[in-house]
Amino acid sequence: MESRITTKRVIIGPDNFKKVVDLSSPSKIGLPKGQIDTDFLSQIKPGNSFEVQGIKYHVLNCDTFDYIMHSLKRQTQIVYPKEGAYIAMRLDIFPGKRVGEAGTGSGAFTVYLSRAVGPYGRVYTYEQREEFYKLAQKNLSEFSEFDNVIMYNKSINYGIKERDLDAFFLDVRKPWEVLEEVRKALKPAGHLGILVPTTNQVSESLAALEKNGFYISEVSEIMLRKYKLIPQRLRPEDLMVGHTGYLIFAKKLEE
Repeated sequence: MESRITTKRVIIGPDNFKKVVDLSSPSKIGLPKGQIDTDFLSQIKPGNSFEVQGIKYHVLNCDTFDYIMHSLKRQTQIVYPKEGAYIAMRLDIFPGKRVGEAGTGSGAFTVYLSRAVGPYGRVYTYEQREEFYKLAQKNLSEFSEFDNVIMYNKSINYGIKERDLDAFFLDVRKPWEVLEEVRKALKPAGHLGILVPTTNQVSESLAALEKNGFYISEVSEIMLRKYKLIPQRLRPEDLMVGHTGYLIFAKKLEE
């Protein structure tokens, strides 16, 4: 399977300026002072620089982090990178794996999963709300490297088509209501990850996991503190995101 070539680039400049742009869009790109067009930018190789009105800018490739955090259009809360990378490791996701997901939301974690499973893996993602489904489709089309995502505009309350999946990730309001369907979709000892924002949802999920024959391996929360990029006065940033979600990990047990 051939990989797609992304047309996204990142422009960085003084005073922490950063902008993700699309070379396929024939338009002017606004900068703090002046502007350039995409034809000009497409001639500059990543890592090289250009000047506009005496200000120097550099061009970089747009990686998954930049796309999700600075370009992806969202109408929902997303799975942030600090959780996404940890979820992928806890679910043992690597190239060739078959992974299920519900709900898709804006498609941020779906983009990450698509790259993680590679050209010969598959991601099966379910989203019941049509407006989110269409947005996720657009976001995936702009950055997915591989054609390996199968999308459904439906709720998994009505069933999951796939069987013998290696892993499943749930980011839905009431995960305890769909565990029976998820269990059918997972292979024996398959991995399950759940993301919920409140502690009462954690409690409900834990009780349902035990009832539905899952081994609960972990409940956790991930904090991330960033630092100011000033070598002479290195210290944490004044503000930080205190909470994004609770993570629950489990494995399917035999009947």
